[in-house]
Amino acid sequence: MRNPLLAGAAVVFLTAALAACGSSHDGDGPKAADAPRSAAPGPSVAGPSAAAPTDGAEAGASGASGGSGASGASGADAAPATADTGPKVPTDELTPATGTFTKKEKEYLTDRVPRGMDPAAVLQAGQETCDKLDFLVKADRRIAVGSIVTGEVPDAAPAVAHLCTDHQDLVDEAALGYADGTHTGKELRPGAYRSVSPTTACTWRAEGAGGKVLDQGSSASGQPVRITLPAAARTFTSTGCYAWLPEGEKS
Repeated sequence: MRNPLLAGAAVVFLTAALAACGSSHDGDGPKAADAPRSAAPGPSVAGPSAAAPTDGAEAGASGASGGSGASGASGADAAPATADTGPKVPTDELTPATGTFTKKEKEYLTDRVPRGMDPAAVLQAGQETCDKLDFLVKADRRIAVGSIVTGEVPDAAPAVAHLCTDHQDLVDEAALGYADGTHTGKELRPGAYRSVSPTTACTWRAEGAGGKVLDQGSSASGQPVRITLPAAARTFTSTGCYAWLPEGEKS
């Protein structure tokens, strides 16, 4: 499990977000408030789980890939309705029981509403995603980004693109991060990364051509650690570290 304090805080934040935030992110949705509050969990982002040396120590590790953080996924209990295969409601038929959808809401719903499903329920899921991000970013921005990387806040990219564009910076950063897992080839970006909410069993390893170990490490402190992914890395594997975010110029 993750760092007890940070992990527990993230759970509390998400739970409180659902209870405290309104049924609509902007409060101007159509009949979404009457739809079931069922933000279907989306796939977790597959990424390296790296545990590294103590703060300030640099170790070769795999870097972030532009897209692995927020899209690859292995993990949630259930896929969002929009992941279902099958016919979708045509755009010109997307109408709520009462009122109307805004242009942005309709753009979000396009190709996301399976036949037979109330579009307001799908919209509600997107609005709840925005509500969660609103809540998390105020409490801890890095956990907010990490929750997108790992998929704990599912389907963030489309929700942000259409319903809460003020959070686009979170999605952009998450696209350069990694969740626990193994990353190879083009997914890897050399550079410095810092863990988000690691556990006391956080371990990581960077390998080069032929499986040569370039660097590896572990941390029993449960505190965020910094690693550096070498340019020669071909594989990066991480477990128990939750998520890694790029340090950028701040490293």
